[in-house]
Amino acid sequence: MNPDLVQFSPGAYLAPAVDWLNTNFHPFFDAVAKLIEAVLGAIEAALLYPPPYATIVVAVLLAALFVSVRVSVVTAISLTFCLLTGFWAASMQTLALVTVAVVISVSIAFPLGILASRYKKFEAGVRPLLDIMQTVPPWVYLIPAVMIFSLGRVPAIIATIVYGIPPMLRLTTLAFNQVPKDLMELGHATGTSPRSILFKIEIPSATPTLLVGLNQCILLSLAMVVLAGLVGAGGLGAEVTRGLTRMEMGLGLRAGLSIVALAIFLDRLSKGALDRRRRPGMA
Repeated sequence: MNPDLVQFSPGAYLAPAVDWLNTNFHPFFDAVAKLIEAVLGAIEAALLYPPPYATIVVAVLLAALFVSVRVSVVTAISLTFCLLTGFWAASMQTLALVTVAVVISVSIAFPLGILASRYKKFEAGVRPLLDIMQTVPPWVYLIPAVMIFSLGRVPAIIATIVYGIPPMLRLTTLAFNQVPKDLMELGHATGTSPRSILFKIEIPSATPTLLVGLNQCILLSLAMVVLAGLVGAGGLGAEVTRGLTRMEMGLGLRAGLSIVALAIFLDRLSKGALDRRRRPGMA
């Protein structure tokens, strides 16, 4: 059998589609890129304008006030470590990238998750797509993003958004499916409007699972943003890439440990919010 007859090349079909998008939707993509760059620039400026120690103190106080004292200690240690490794600016750039990506991912996944919990046919249709999205290697998402938006932070954000949507969407659907039926029946029996049922019954009951989904979205987005250093996203991912290409073990190790510190900070912050939700009133 001729091996050419059984070969399958998705790129032969996708490349013309990407070229068509670039030709016909360039103004739209350019506007999206400018908007993302503007938001990223504003967040980075807010994080980097104050002296590092001032930013750390504010973060520690906010963590102690809104989460717990234990999380505030982890915040102090993690952020101070990023400062002492010499990667404060890169760490804040990575934090800005993760923040923007997570906000957009949640904004997309949350309503889709509610829709999937309402309509089982929609859930059945989207499930195979989510399975594929979660099994495809992360760096594959960078390829179409770079083809459309070129190199830089914008394709990194786009790829991170796509990578962060599936876990949040799955857990949003699960959270709303687990809302006690008796609470829903009580709301309907008392004549409560669907809007009130959503905001006063469903969302409060689903919050613990939603926070777990947010935690997963944050950590996966951080991993993707670091990987996106390969396409010029900057931040700690760029430092890891620089250490790899130059074969500088010290540089790569310091950047890697800074990533670990940032991951611990974000993980404890999101989990601390979940624990506080489960045990109101405890510091």
